[in-house]
Amino acid sequence: MKTKIINWEDKKALKVATKIINCGGVLVYPTDTIYGFGVNAKDPIAIDQLNTMKNRIGPISVIAPSRETVSTWLNVKEEEKLNATSHLDAQNTIIYPVKKNIVHEKIMGHNNTLGIRIPNHPFCDLISNSCNTPITTTSVNRTGESPKNNVKEILNSFPTEIDLIIEDGDLNNSASKIYLYESGKLKNIR
Repeated sequence: MKTKIINWEDKKALKVATKIINCGGVLVYPTDTIYGFGVNAKDPIAIDQLNTMKNRIGPISVIAPSRETVSTWLNVKEEEKLNATSHLDAQNTIIYPVKKNIVHEKIMGHNNTLGIRIPNHPFCDLISNSCNTPITTTSVNRTGESPKNNVKEILNSFPTEIDLIIEDGDLNNSASKIYLYESGKLKNIR
């Protein structure tokens, strides 16, 4: 399979990327930090493919279109939701307790938790609003390697496994910070 590459500003980028997600494919897309692997977070076959590519099994975070959407996913008291989502700033991933069936159980963490972020990148906003399902976000690398920060590195590491790369040049930022939301407080994990 030959990987298709489209710049994020191309008019066709969103339509093609949405189709890849909806058809169970593997997408690489830019975030405000680094490139992320995106698959349909409810599709167990796509999740298995992603885990095989990364050479790992375990929880995987997702992107969300808004704090309002995230609050509908959370399994916290109604009066806690505003405080819980207020910390979803750019470059933060927060692990929350969530309701059942938001994503496939294969990417859930301990005690029905899920890492969620709202990246400050226009393409992330577009794709998360366009798809009717949460989309994974995890660094583009095999476990134990550094995240790949440009299309050439990505293609060298994954020459045939990716359906589409949404390109935005070199992304040399650090990965997002990760927090655990428990009992109304955030605990820094990374």
